[in-house]
Amino acid sequence: MWIERVTKRLMLLVGIVGVLVIYFGFFYLLFQPQAAGTLPWYILLSPWLCIYFGLSADKQRKSIDWLSQKLMFKR
Repeated sequence: MWIERVTKRLMLLVGIVGVLVIYFGFFYLLFQPQAAGTLPWYILLSPWLCIYFGLSADKQRKSIDWLSQKLMFKR
């Protein structure tokens, strides 16, 4: 059980750091006039997946319910 807990916390940490790095990099590229680099959309989603899988099962379920409610899906 401890390995699962450590893995989930590591996924959460990697996801949070990934969000910070990718989005700060995105804004850096946005405001640099000479930078012409673009990021594919799936790279912007990958840290959020790490955060999702780093959450407990109850919080994952609540996140899906919240997202379903925001997207107006009945569950």
